[in-house]
Amino acid sequence: MKARVKWVENMLMVGESGSGHAVVMDGPPEHGGRNLGVRPMEMLLLGMGGCAQIDVVHILKKGRHQVTSCEVALEAERAEIEPKVFTRIHVHFVVAGAGLTDKAVARAVSLSAEKYCSASLMLGKTAEITHDFEIREA
Repeated sequence: MKARVKWVENMLMVGESGSGHAVVMDGPPEHGGRNLGVRPMEMLLLGMGGCAQIDVVHILKKGRHQVTSCEVALEAERAEIEPKVFTRIHVHFVVAGAGLTDKAVARAVSLSAEKYCSASLMLGKTAEITHDFEIREA
């Protein structure tokens, strides 16, 4: 996997993925940014949410469950001193579908957290990660 980040000006940068996609990142105004893009640490959190969501949806669909939507809300805390790593992350899944059970969704969330989500497993080296979910009928 490859990626590159090109500095544009001030704290503005463009990240380009090896798969050909781009994202704008920027720093906060107090660090010379202009708030024109997502912060790099927010990008890490978004990546973890996306990784976990892919796992949960894939596991449920592989189990022949009818998933119509899945949303992941993440809340993180960071260390007060440098390096300001994530110290706590809570992941809340809202999964909708027809006939989804607590058992099936709990299994998918657990498998993602403990076995499949590379981003969660890496961030879990510095952060306490907790998960919960709710099910909505489609």
